Amino acid sequence: MYAVSILCDDCQGALRDISDIMTRHGARIMTVSASVVAHGDKKGLSEIYLEFRSEDGSSGSPDDRFAALFSELKGLSSVISVDTYQPLLRIFGKRVIIIGGGAQVAQVAMGAVNEADRHNIRGEKISVDTIPIVGEKDLAATIDAVCRLPRVSILVLAGSLMGGEITNSVDRVRSMGIPVISLNMAGSVAEHADLVVTDPIQAGVFAVMHISEKGVFDIKRVRGRVF
Repeated sequence: MYAVSILCDDCQGALRDISDIMTRHGARIMTVSASVVAHGDKKGLSEIYLEFRSEDGSSGSPDDRFAALFSELKGLSSVISVDTYQPLLRIFGKRVIIIGGGAQVAQVAMGAVNEADRHNIRGEKISVDTIPIVGEKDLAATIDAVCRLPRVSILVLAGSLMGGEITNSVDRVRSMGIPVISLNMAGSVAEHADLVVTDPIQAGVFAVMHISEKGVFDIKRVRGRVF
């Protein structure tokens, strides 16, 4: 995987021109995001970030493998600069998302961060993201949005009561291949999660152990269990 950040004029057709060039040079785009930015005293600029891989599966330095691609991108009249980076998965690694009430989220995060530190010391990269949020509609929308976030490997729901539309959101997340751990709480969410854990600290530990490449815990082997 490779990553490139392109600073260009915020104009119609810029992304189309960039993607056309990348396709011609055998770059298969995996992730793309764009935002309007200010650069120095210049305004009305757009930063387009793309992660891509070689269509033929070859590897090597991006500056060597895609020198012609980057040269052609820099030749576009709308492009100001082209910079290459390591992809975010290599920098931040797999991602644990924790959603729910503030007190429970904090406890799950404690377990997840401590366990992630143990694995990251040994060379892995696992990051932990949290958002304390309440209300059925807000929670359901937030859980649905997990599927649109990059690098998400597992979701932990930390709260005292979750059900209704939140349960439907949990089913949708799981259908996208993202496992869900729930605290042992009131409501129907616990019945739809892959794993239910009573101790919030242990829930965070389980989440990191599951996505770790070196851990021996596999949520598939205990799916539907309550601990």
